[in-house]
Amino acid sequence: MANAHIHSKSSARKFGGIPEDYLNIHIKMDCSKAYVADNRHRALTHNNFWIHEVMIPIFGYTFKNSAGKDVCVKDICEQHILEDFGMRFIPTAQDYLENMDFKDWMQNGIKDIPSSFTKLKEKGNIKVMAD
Repeated sequence: MANAHIHSKSSARKFGGIPEDYLNIHIKMDCSKAYVADNRHRALTHNNFWIHEVMIPIFGYTFKNSAGKDVCVKDICEQHILEDFGMRFIPTAQDYLENMDFKDWMQNGIKDIPSSFTKLKEKGNIKVMAD
């Protein structure tokens, strides 16, 4: 799937109502695109942790669409993820993280620093306390 509008049209077909009923949910599902320029953005938002800890607290467990039908936010989010992964699976946060290289800075900042910090430091945008 390409964008929130296409996902919204799919949701309207599946759950009833009009695409605009679902647009804000799908925009939030893909908000990580603004921070990661490739499909790795999905590691942040395309998993059950995001659904239960972010989407449901924001949008509620259900909402009433324009057709008057109660629709489950979890079901909409899961449909979004399935569409993005070819209707094959819904990855967990663990699926993403267990395939990530563990770096020393991730262990309480003991050694090294993240690459983004290094780049900002080189540009002079960050002052480092330990330097």
